[in-house]
Amino acid sequence: MNKKDAMGFLGICRKAGKLLCGHDVVKESIISSQAQLIMLSSDAAERLEREMRHACTYNGKNIPVLRTAFTMDDFGAAIGKKAAVFSVTDTGFATNILHKFGEE
Repeated sequence: MNKKDAMGFLGICRKAGKLLCGHDVVKESIISSQAQLIMLSSDAAERLEREMRHACTYNGKNIPVLRTAFTMDDFGAAIGKKAAVFSVTDTGFATNILHKFGEE
């Protein structure tokens, strides 16, 4: 999937209200079991990735974590929110993103 198509798909996800941005909001979505997928920008800190992976497997949770090839600036330009971590709260969107972005 090319960058333009990928970011367009994330824009649709955001407009549908199924994409959360930023550390605190994403962490809360994991704790409340709303998160179906966690996405990290390519320039996210290793510490942030470790924290998210730990939260996604804590207490038997099995939430996938995907480090994308896109930077925070790429996300900011595409969806209007510059962040290092995102949470997808819809199963359908999460499945599509894993299929489309997982093969980058």
